[in-house]
Amino acid sequence: MGEGITTHIDRVPADAGLAARQHDAYVAAVADAGWAVREVAAADDLPDCAFVEDTVVMLGDLAVVTRPGAGERRAEVAATEEVVRSLGLDVARIGEPGTLDGGDVLQVGATVYVGRSGRTNADGIRQLRRHAARTGRTVVPVKLHGVLHLKSAVTALPDGTFVASDPSLFDTAPFPTMRVVPEEAGSHVVLMGGGAILMAASAPRTAAMFDDLGFDVTAVDIGEFEKREGCVTCLSVLVGDGGA
Repeated sequence: MGEGITTHIDRVPADAGLAARQHDAYVAAVADAGWAVREVAAADDLPDCAFVEDTVVMLGDLAVVTRPGAGERRAEVAATEEVVRSLGLDVARIGEPGTLDGGDVLQVGATVYVGRSGRTNADGIRQLRRHAARTGRTVVPVKLHGVLHLKSAVTALPDGTFVASDPSLFDTAPFPTMRVVPEEAGSHVVLMGGGAILMAASAPRTAAMFDDLGFDVTAVDIGEFEKREGCVTCLSVLVGDGGA
């Protein structure tokens, strides 16, 4: 945790023991929402490996194993591929010279929004577009401005409404709707099924706003991961409608 990559925020010390406890609570929250949990093998020599979202993109039953934009993170991919293969999923890959981080991929229905970021390049987007076409999905690129990943800036609620705290961080033109929330961490939600969402405890005003709108909100403390530019979406990959 202490050596994790930090790009757009100031580096501050992270407590690995506390991070482990927060991760356990996160996993428990996912399981409590009815998802079966498969954990990728731990890798203590890879400080960013908890951010498993960046290593694979799920397009229905097709698992696209990524090629992370940070070279030091590419060793994380093998363990994720082992798990998705054990689930019997079809597997495709992003190959050189393409780079793609899963944190840059936001799916709403059959539309796949992909951030053109410091971690995801044009060739990675082109390759993902070809893979997505096999599953009837359309890729829409989104230019980012001073933010690590697309889902660091914007995600979507179960009704398809997009949420962001600072729309200046990305090109809003591709998005049909936008709900502005009062906290940065309120921009990040994981859809757990039905009207249920998982979000960070660091956005209590946004959580109250979503609750008032009739969504079922579960908040988890991921403060140590936020110190490394992680958010609530980064720590899991949802597969199908009943396994994470």
